[in-house]
Amino acid sequence: MEINEKVYDLIVHLCKEGDKHVENGQTSKAIESYSTALDLVPLPKTDWETSTWIYTTLGDTYFYSGNYEMAKNNLYNALNCPDGSTNPFILLRLGESLFECGELEKAKEYLLRAYMLEGYKIFFNEDDKYIGSILDMI
Repeated sequence: MEINEKVYDLIVHLCKEGDKHVENGQTSKAIESYSTALDLVPLPKTDWETSTWIYTTLGDTYFYSGNYEMAKNNLYNALNCPDGSTNPFILLRLGESLFECGELEKAKEYLLRAYMLEGYKIFFNEDDKYIGSILDMI
């Protein structure tokens, strides 16, 4: 099963538009573009690889805008999409979002899973508090 080519092209265009908004610091416009792209993905959204990267991008954008609850929600959705549960970046950003939401035990679970898949390098550009939260477990 594939998404209609014209629809897929529009989804890609909207995501690139969102990326440009992120680069310009316009996170609310970026979120709007990504959300519009996600709306074009057929139901159930979790069946599509396209949704994996859109939910991930939305989660990452919400994370950097400080809206950790929305980041967490989108990253949980990404986790349930194709290849989401084995994607180290999704696991990392979900763990960080949970950490920021005060859900420390759940955060450690996802941060540890990211570490197990990628090692320390995945934490290289992240705040030390995240790797610090699982140091006693590795």
